[in-house]
Amino acid sequence: MPLPSAMPARMRAVRLVRPGHPVELQEVAVPSVGPHDVLVRVRAAGICHSDVHYRAGRSRVEPLPLTLGHEVAGDIVAVGSAVHDRAVGDRVCLHYLVICGQCPHCVAGREQFCPTGLMLGHFTDGGWAEYIAVPARNAVRLPATVPYDHGAVMMCSSSTSLHALRKARCTPGDTVLVVGAGGLGMSAIQIAHQLGASRVIAADRDPDKLALAQRLGAVPLDVRGLGPAAGAEAVRALTEGRGVDVAVELVGHGDTVLLALKSVAPLGRAVVVGLNDVPVPIDSYRDLIGREAELIGSNDHLLGELEELTAMAARGALVLDDVVTNRVALDADAINAVLDALEQHRAPVRTVIVPDAAG
Repeated sequence: MPLPSAMPARMRAVRLVRPGHPVELQEVAVPSVGPHDVLVRVRAAGICHSDVHYRAGRSRVEPLPLTLGHEVAGDIVAVGSAVHDRAVGDRVCLHYLVICGQCPHCVAGREQFCPTGLMLGHFTDGGWAEYIAVPARNAVRLPATVPYDHGAVMMCSSSTSLHALRKARCTPGDTVLVVGAGGLGMSAIQIAHQLGASRVIAADRDPDKLALAQRLGAVPLDVRGLGPAAGAEAVRALTEGRGVDVAVELVGHGDTVLLALKSVAPLGRAVVVGLNDVPVPIDSYRDLIGREAELIGSNDHLLGELEELTAMAARGALVLDDVVTNRVALDADAINAVLDALEQHRAPVRTVIVPDAAG
């Protein structure tokens, strides 16, 4: 459908043009709106560690050039002719998986396995832009009490953490280890408490992040200089020698995967979320069989989990004030600097792009 007369025809977007090179600011057409789509004016878009992998070429992005950004929140400014459950003016955050909605996986609520699914900012244009068009079902209403930048970050770091804890079957009374106190970890700490965890331990090497984790209710564990075995012993020292029921690995390193697995108690569940392409050596008896432990992969999240998260945030059970610590304009130099810092593990907890901000 044609854009409203007041809408501009062109917009700014920060795009990946060539892997291994800085992202670039370009002027492109405002996306068209199909009958089942909505057009969203982007108010906030997160910068995720996955974007570092995309820029570096470690994870394939196509077609190029492509607008990055899979953590997006904003206002609906146009709706397609067949859209009746969303309206202009709605505050929304965006489910980043664009799916068919009809295949067996989609119908069963396993949309991350949709064979034609496309991830925003990875295989279809994302939200590092002034506007983005998505199917209306991808637009999750954002409560008025939740800031746009919090809504954006919830679309990846918070939702991924919730899905991982669900995969781990986290239940009331469980002791939970969160390995990695970054953006995902800060959400995982709060969500674990909401799911009834009796105790949450946060393992990291950054004293500032550990201090924030402690303010959010976690027991901090500094693992600087500790290998997986020594780190697991430190976890056991905090749990009367037992270990944890659930360990969530959010870093993407072989040693942190082993730390998570070696830290679980008998019948414990270690869930791996962090991206890692290095083989991890596992002692099948000591690490798995002897304790009947489980090593579980967790991929993406589900649309229904996003609505659960927005409800948590609306009632103050998920607070991201101290997580979203940095904001930048829709500017290629500023965004590349954040990506550089993330790659060097010296970035703030979470950075969002605010397209309306002055450059």
